[in-house]
Amino acid sequence: MRKIRFLGTALLRNGKRRGEWVELVFAVRATGLGLALGRPWGESIGYDFTVDSGWRIVRVQVKSTMFREGSGYSCSLKDSRGPYKKGSFDFVAAYVIPEDVWYILPEKVVRGMWSIGLYPKLEKSKYNCYKEAWYLLSGGTPGFVERIEACAEEGLVEGIGG
Repeated sequence: MRKIRFLGTALLRNGKRRGEWVELVFAVRATGLGLALGRPWGESIGYDFTVDSGWRIVRVQVKSTMFREGSGYSCSLKDSRGPYKKGSFDFVAAYVIPEDVWYILPEKVVRGMWSIGLYPKLEKSKYNCYKEAWYLLSGGTPGFVERIEACAEEGLVEGIGG
């Protein structure tokens, strides 16, 4: 996938505008991966998108960071009142802007945290298993095929089917 190019430093410095831009980047990436998105009305709800897999709907809070912390980045996980409350969302989609990397983190992993350290270049980082883990939003498991269907007509292969 092609790297995201910044539209300008003014956009990125304004937190509100950067958040709106990152939500668009999320929507483009998610729909490009075949995820069906919904958008709640207003801004007072604890999540930015829903993802409908056809058998379940999950709530996603989109966050981003450019804030360097050593060899990684610190990403804020709070709203204006502090850390998000339990049940506000099902997943955080955290975008590390300079690295063009997404982390799809389950709510139970980040519950009650003010921020999280993300280290995209560190192979053994704590949250590496959530890097680009888009399959979590559709309820999938990497490398696992849930169901295979096939059919065969009688007599197509000589000696099989009677």
